[in-house]
Amino acid sequence: MADMAGTTDPDPAVGLRAVRALGELAARLERLQVERARELGWSWQQIADALGVSRQAAHKKHGGLERRGSARQGED
Repeated sequence: MADMAGTTDPDPAVGLRAVRALGELAARLERLQVERARELGWSWQQIADALGVSRQAAHKKHGGLERRGSARQGED
């Protein structure tokens, strides 16, 4: 994980790289948790509620996980 140097370095490039790294980490964590939720039988509505987005937005972003066979099949 990126260290906190990006918050105090006078060079904005350092801070921006830290922001990018955090965004990439957050995206990976979200993907893993959505996969886990689907494997446990969560509906797209439950996932959407937990993420604070619409069911359609959650499915649009993560629905491809099912096509790769990583999660439970079927859309509810």
